[in-house]
Amino acid sequence: MQWTDRIRQTKIFLVIAAIVIAVVSLLVSHFLVRDLSKEERHKMETWAEALNVLNNADENTDMSLVLNVIQSNNTIPVIVMDADGNVTDYRNIDMDAKTAADSDAYVQQYGKRMYHDGNYIKIHLGDSVDTKDYQLVCYDESTMIKRLAQYPYWQLGIVMIFVVVAIFALLASKRAEQNKVWVGLSKETAHQLGTPISSLMAWVEILKENYPEDKLIPEMDKDVKRLELIAERFSKIGSLPEPVEASMNDALSHVVDYMNLRTSKKVEIVRHLPEEEVIVKMNPQLFEWVIENLCKNAVDAMEGSGKIDLTLTDEDGRVVIEVKDNGKGIRKKDIKNVFTPGFTTKKRGWGLGLSLAKRIVEEYHRGRIFVKESEVGVGTTFRIELEKEKKTAQKS
Repeated sequence: MQWTDRIRQTKIFLVIAAIVIAVVSLLVSHFLVRDLSKEERHKMETWAEALNVLNNADENTDMSLVLNVIQSNNTIPVIVMDADGNVTDYRNIDMDAKTAADSDAYVQQYGKRMYHDGNYIKIHLGDSVDTKDYQLVCYDESTMIKRLAQYPYWQLGIVMIFVVVAIFALLASKRAEQNKVWVGLSKETAHQLGTPISSLMAWVEILKENYPEDKLIPEMDKDVKRLELIAERFSKIGSLPEPVEASMNDALSHVVDYMNLRTSKKVEIVRHLPEEEVIVKMNPQLFEWVIENLCKNAVDAMEGSGKIDLTLTDEDGRVVIEVKDNGKGIRKKDIKNVFTPGFTTKKRGWGLGLSLAKRIVEEYHRGRIFVKESEVGVGTTFRIELEKEKKTAQKS
């Protein structure tokens, strides 16, 4: 539970950091573009004034200064139009092969677009007050300003990619670290159980010889063998046990028989098995452990009273096992976390059972395990899907 909360907090922090960076970048870019646009406006006013001086030049006009101002504009697209909308001059207009074929029409449309955008300066010719006796200096933003305006969006995309990669890297790193911990814990548990189990097996054999008629000793022997089986299961965590062809009907029946002896009579476990044997390549010991975990969780969810339906179906190309209970159910917000190591809704739970079950099903048996459906107060259904190996037809 704590690990899940910590991951959630980390993801929220990264997303908030990305949003803050994006907002700050957008604001800085906005103010920078605004200031540069004002500066370009001032430059165009100076350029328009120089053009006006050139149009009204006489023998006393300093032409070198005027021409320097006009020729100094090498970045801002500008189109000069008369009062009728006809283009008289233009500078810094980029045209590709398609637009160059009809450059006059392209420049005129471009100039009208600048005018409608409000990017123009009106200059009167001479001292005339005739409204038709003027020119329009239309201009557009320079390439630098356009790039600056787009820059924060590119930056936002890069930041978001970085956040996503960071989250995936964090999850992968923690998952690998957890796997090492679970594997080490499992193997160490199996190792520590080995010696006392061996001693118990020896003591049971001695008791059998000394009290051959005692009916309790065979039951003790079953429990010791059960401990041996559990230790063997733990020892196989972290390795890839070789799967063998085995009957899924038998595996589920063993689990039901075991659970019936160790659960309350108020818990009814009903098996729904096909008449024909369903043969699957698996590790029976580990797979039975998965079903046991699901059944034990179901018993806990029903609080000692209820019904568990264990269903096996042989579909085309896959085998499906469903474990359904009528317990208290799982909240929707918790369903995605039920297989997360350390997550549990029990006061004394470790949160390892379902995570180990998922590892056994998906990594060792190449199958799927998931919550098919769950409703609070109604019950939960877990579903396991295993792909069946296609058998090649043998020639007679």
